[in-house]
Amino acid sequence: MHGALPFLWVGLGGLIGSLCRYGFTLLLSSQPGTPWGTLASNLAGCLVIGMISQLAADTELLSPTVRLFLATGFCGGFTTLSSLVYELVQMVRAGEWLHAMLYLNGTFFGAVLAFLLGIMMIKTLVKIG
Repeated sequence: MHGALPFLWVGLGGLIGSLCRYGFTLLLSSQPGTPWGTLASNLAGCLVIGMISQLAADTELLSPTVRLFLATGFCGGFTTLSSLVYELVQMVRAGEWLHAMLYLNGTFFGAVLAFLLGIMMIKTLVKIG
């Protein structure tokens, strides 16, 4: 795939991922100061990218274009490392060290577990299908 088309697929995926992330933020922002939307989008994005990576490794179901759209575009726009860092710094500035450390560790370890869960889900589905 050459030219501008890959950029368009990544951009479209990123647009959709960013809109979904913003939706998560609005949906899960019932507690001011607690970034549940960011945490949820990071964990869900890691689950999805884990599934994509395993589907790509085990099957021919996803073309390179679809993988680019989903993994680089959608997941790139949906997950939010820069937002996570911003929110962590705000917690630290407010003296909420315990909250910040719980959030950081919950995000990191939750993301790794979500990624591995995505792989296991696809392995199970590929065996069934």
